[in-house]
Amino acid sequence: MASSQAFSGIPSSTPATPGGNTLAPTVLRGVEYKCGDCGARNVIKGGDPVRCRQCGFRILYKTRTKRCKY
Repeated sequence: MASSQAFSGIPSSTPATPGGNTLAPTVLRGVEYKCGDCGARNVIKGGDPVRCRQCGFRILYKTRTKRCKY
């Protein structure tokens, strides 16, 4: 690299809004599912048991994305 600093892969500053507040990223790690029994929203990651966290029911439905194709 041309500069004397080594690249660490992590940004040194966080983006800020004009008011001075920093933006907090809302990253959802895992996939969102809806319980087939109680309707509770569950986020399941790889390796987690497929089970509702509220009632323990084992049938979960994957929720649709809110992305628009057109």
